[in-house]
Amino acid sequence: MEALQRLYPIGIQTFSEIREKNYLYIDKTEYVYRMTHFAKYVFLSRPRRFGKSLLTSTLHSYFSGRKDLFQGLAMERLEKDWIEYPVLHFDMSMAKHVDKERLERLLDFMLSDYERTFGLDTTAGDANLRLTRLIKCAYEKTGKKVVVLIDEYDAPLLDVVHEKENLGVLRNIMRNFYSPLKA
Repeated sequence: MEALQRLYPIGIQTFSEIREKNYLYIDKTEYVYRMTHFAKYVFLSRPRRFGKSLLTSTLHSYFSGRKDLFQGLAMERLEKDWIEYPVLHFDMSMAKHVDKERLERLLDFMLSDYERTFGLDTTAGDANLRLTRLIKCAYEKTGKKVVVLIDEYDAPLLDVVHEKENLGVLRNIMRNFYSPLKA
C-alpha cells in the first residue's frame, strides 16, 4: 500500500534524488549487483527513454559507497563490503549540437573538474592523455580501481551523423577521448 502513495519520478534520472525524496522506485539493484560482480566492462545499448541514465546514476551511487541509498533494496542484502571507489562520471548529453571547439571545451571542463578533485594541475592538452593521467592519479591516491561511467556516449555524434565533414572530426575527438578505456 505504501507504493500507491509514492509519486512517480517523471523526468528524474538521478538515483539519489529518487531515493532521498521517496519517489516510487522499481528495484533493479539485484541486476546491478550481478553486473558489477561478474563483468569487467559493460556496454548497455537500449532504446531511448529506457532508463540508461538512471542506471548509470545508480551505478555511480553504488560505486561511491552510498549504502544509505540502497536501504530496503536487494543491494542492501547482497553487498557486504560497500567499498567506495573513485568514480569518474561523464555525461555526454551536454555535448549535443556542438562543433569541434565546443566539444573540446566541454571535455576540458569535465576533465578539469575531476583534475581539481584529485589535486592535479589543470592543464590543456589531449583529452585522452589527461584522462589517462586522471585515472592513474585517482588509483594512486586511493589505492582502488577507478570506475569510469559514460552516459550518452554517442550524443556528440548523433546530431551530425549526416554531416560528413563534422561527423569525422567529432568521431576522432571522441575516439581519442575514449581510447584510454580500452588500453
